[in-house]
Order: sequence, then structure tokens, then C-alpha cells
Amino acid sequence: MRSIKQIIEGKGPHFNFVEGHSKVIDALTLMKAENTSYVIVLEDGKYKGLMSEHDYAQKVILSNRHSDQTTVLEVVSNEIPVVSTDSSPETCLLLMSECKTGYLPVFDAFDFKGVLTINDLLQEVIQDKQAH
Repeated sequence: MRSIKQIIEGKGPHFNFVEGHSKVIDALTLMKAENTSYVIVLEDGKYKGLMSEHDYAQKVILSNRHSDQTTVLEVVSNEIPVVSTDSSPETCLLLMSECKTGYLPVFDAFDFKGVLTINDLLQEVIQDKQAH
């Protein structure tokens, strides 16, 4: 199985990011265009968290807010555990399971590298099984 660093590098550059002051509707539009279930939230080029479809449902729809009036920073998930490019895929799977999340921000020291998803790890497991 490839390392977390290899998985993240294999995903290429991320284009699904928004600034924190963006409206939620703009983040949703980007999610649709990029066919993802989350966007990376940056503020002045620095990682601030993720906004997922779950955040939208819980913090906008069920809170009776409006996506064209609510900023991404108001609903961002910034308490998601982070991992290092040196973390093992097994550790990441356990962390996702324990924290009930499908996403893990990946850092190399303090440098944001990308987002590891449960789908990324499932693909690795399947490819690893097929190779053996």
C-alpha cells in the first residue's frame, strides 16, 4: 500500500478551495463543479478547515440559515483531526473511524498538503488486494 505522502501527491493540486469570507452558496457551487463533497477553507492562503455537505446540512439547513447570506467561516469544521504525510494508512483509517469523519487534512510540518478521504483509503485497500 502506498504511503499517505504518495496518495496525496498522486491526487495532484487541489482546486476545491474557498476563502473564509465566501458565501456558502459559492462553496456548494464549487463542490458541484469539482464533484466533491467538501471544500478546503483558506484564509489569507492558510488552512482554516473544511466545509462538507454534512456541515451544510447541519449548520445551514437545519439551523434555518440561508446559504447566500452565511459565510463559509461560520460553518467550517476546524476540529477535524489532522495527520502527517508520515502517518500510516492504517492509523488514518482508525482515526477516521474513531472521530467519525471521512476527511483528514494532511500536513508536512506546518505546510498543508491536501485532504485524505475515506474513498482515497478504500481505493488503496482495493488496489492492494488486487495486486496480491
